[in-house]
Amino acid sequence: MLSETEVRNTDRIVAVGLLTENDLSKLGSDFDRVFPVDETPCFGELLRAIDDADRVLRRGARKP
Repeated sequence: MLSETEVRNTDRIVAVGLLTENDLSKLGSDFDRVFPVDETPCFGELLRAIDDADRVLRRGARKP
């Protein structure tokens, strides 16, 4: 039997991805947690926030 810590470690999220239906079909049926996202104003804001964070990280990586 697994301890509570071991159960939490096996269920921890290690990646989040934004995939098209075509991407999912190429990856196969191994995914058991797929959550569709509707095109809403909030979704556009999420994408902008991700892009902004990526720009900040890239700028930081170029600094000496």
